[in-house]
Amino acid sequence: MDERLPDIRITVEPDPDTFAAEIETRLLDSLKQNVPASDYAPFGVLARDSEGTILGGLIGGTSYGWLLIKYLWVAEGLRFQGLGARIMRLAEEEVLSRGCHGAWLDTSSQRARNFYAKLGYEIFGTLENREGEKPQGHARSFLYKRFPLTDKPIEASPQG
Repeated sequence: MDERLPDIRITVEPDPDTFAAEIETRLLDSLKQNVPASDYAPFGVLARDSEGTILGGLIGGTSYGWLLIKYLWVAEGLRFQGLGARIMRLAEEEVLSRGCHGAWLDTSSQRARNFYAKLGYEIFGTLENREGEKPQGHARSFLYKRFPLTDKPIEASPQG
C-alpha cells in the first residue's frame, strides 16, 4: 500500500458505463486548465428512416481544430450504398463551420480502413500485435484527413 494514499481503494470495475461519463467530464474540465484551454465540443450525426429508426450515425467531438470521430456505424443492410460517406460529409461540413482543419479516428477493421481511404483519410500510425500476441494479426490503425483551405463548407452529396 502506498503510505501517501492510505484511505484510497483502487479496483477493477466490470461495468465502466456506470462511471465513464463522470470520468470524461472531469477530464474535460481538467483540460480547460491547459494552455491553450481545451475547447472540446461533442456532437453526433444521425441517419433515420421515416419511422425514426436509427440506420446509421457518428459520434465525435471537436477540439484544438480537429474532429475526433469516436464511432461511425451504418446498419449492415445499408452498407456500400453511400450512407456512411453521406454521414461523414455532413460531419465534416459541421466541423468546418466550427473552424476545424482536420479529422482523425482509429479503427481495427480493414474494411473501415478502405472506406476511410476512399474519403481521403491517411494512416499516421498503426499498433500491430507481434508474433505470439493475441489475437494474432490484429492491428489498430490511426487515420487523419486535413481539410482543404477554403471559406466554403464541403457540400453533402446525395449520392454519398
